[in-house]
Amino acid sequence: MKICIFCSANQQIDPDFFTMTEELGKWAAENGHSIVFGGVNQGLMECVAKAAKESSGQTIGVVPMIVEKSGRLSDYVDIEIPCDDLSDRKQMMMDQSDVFIALPGGIGTLDEIFTVAASATIGYHQKLVILYNMKGFWNSLIALLDDLQARGMIRGNWQDHIKTADSIEEISRLL
Repeated sequence: MKICIFCSANQQIDPDFFTMTEELGKWAAENGHSIVFGGVNQGLMECVAKAAKESSGQTIGVVPMIVEKSGRLSDYVDIEIPCDDLSDRKQMMMDQSDVFIALPGGIGTLDEIFTVAASATIGYHQKLVILYNMKGFWNSLIALLDDLQARGMIRGNWQDHIKTADSIEEISRLL
């Protein structure tokens, strides 16, 4: 299975997120899954790719030209798929991946989560997004989604397209 990882490219975040991300990358590789990611050599992106590679896994980096030009391409990319911009990157990631796991991240990660989920809600694909709720990171987003649901702003049930998991074991059960 190709697992796309959405996550932070920042270094100055909770160190536990790096430990948990490393465990995820190792688990994915040991279970024969490939990692699709943004190809950046920083933050959780670099961490998951390095962990997968060190466990003999395959990584696929979908890399915007601006990232490559700035010298931020990860050394842990096996297959590089160049793209023009972030919109192009999201589409290519959707095309390449079977499932999406969102680790802690910021605006870019939120954009990726909702692009994939919105595409699923209108029938472009049936691929699942999993919020890996490391240390409760996604609790406020989950509460917001529940509130939007209660107010009638979401047709159907948001949990049909976005699942939550607090551990790798829970992720494994969702796959």
